[in-house]
Amino acid sequence: MTQHPEKKLALITGASRGLGAALAETLAGTGWHIVAVGRTLGALEELDDRIQALGGSATLAALDITNDDAMRHLCRDIHDRWGALDLWAHMAIYAPPMTPADHIPLKDWEKCVAVNMRATGFLIPMVAPLLAASADRGTALFVDDPAASGRFMGAYGASKSAQMALARAWQAESTKTGPRVLIDAAPPMPTATRARFFPGEDRATLTPCTTQAARLAAQL
Repeated sequence: MTQHPEKKLALITGASRGLGAALAETLAGTGWHIVAVGRTLGALEELDDRIQALGGSATLAALDITNDDAMRHLCRDIHDRWGALDLWAHMAIYAPPMTPADHIPLKDWEKCVAVNMRATGFLIPMVAPLLAASADRGTALFVDDPAASGRFMGAYGASKSAQMALARAWQAESTKTGPRVLIDAAPPMPTATRARFFPGEDRATLTPCTTQAARLAAQL
């Protein structure tokens, strides 16, 4: 990892595509150093190319957020090299195919629980001390999905609701002590996750990820 003590530091989990990638580019273009976490190295390298074209900088971490040891080591590396974290934007999500509640495959349910629920609960205690060490008390950013309910979305909706319950509890608990916990209700965006739920949708009618990323960045 390259040290950039003069820059604000953002950890973005789920940075390889969609809103996570758009937010990484937006922040990097305004002087943040990005620690970009995603499972696909190729997608992260493409993100890094775009960030460098903007004059920004990033550290790539091709990791699975459900790997406890890998994420624990990453947080320790951030502590050892930078000492603090100014932002954690948690964009990683697993969205299985739409399925009736009485036909959800066990593997899809288990992956929803592992990615959307358990990993979030594991990472909050890992990241909280890094945010607390920030001069600005740090910010954690979560994105709610108003579409995560209704027919055929049982596994995704249940696990996303659990993730948001964790985030809202942390938000209420940290009002006076920090970090600042932001929860944003995202508009429909042309992401791979949404495409799984609404195949054939006219993507031109959706809010571009770059537009939403700019709106989020303005709150930081």
